[in-house]
Amino acid sequence: MSKRSGISFTRRAPDNITEFKPLFDIILLNLRERNAASGGEEMLRLRAYEKLQGLVSQGAVNRTVTGVTKKYKGVGPRMVALRAEMKALRAACNERALAKAAAAG
Repeated sequence: MSKRSGISFTRRAPDNITEFKPLFDIILLNLRERNAASGGEEMLRLRAYEKLQGLVSQGAVNRTVTGVTKKYKGVGPRMVALRAEMKALRAACNERALAKAAAAG
């Protein structure tokens, strides 16, 4: 008699990445309009999901789980604060880059 293997395929809940398809479609369309969509659709999908999870961990997005369905909703005040922080970081980075270019040239 042969012994049954303990490993078998079972149908699981939908993949987390496929659950934010409408949001990803919007992001992909915007990136393609700016010619910034490089690396393939799957890589962009993974990067976008990673960013979304980062926003959840920072408290800028709330995640609600109902069974196997996950819904995401932005937290207005935190998103405004995060946007201001990112704008200040970009400005500081641009200043450093300009100063470095001026020093080199």
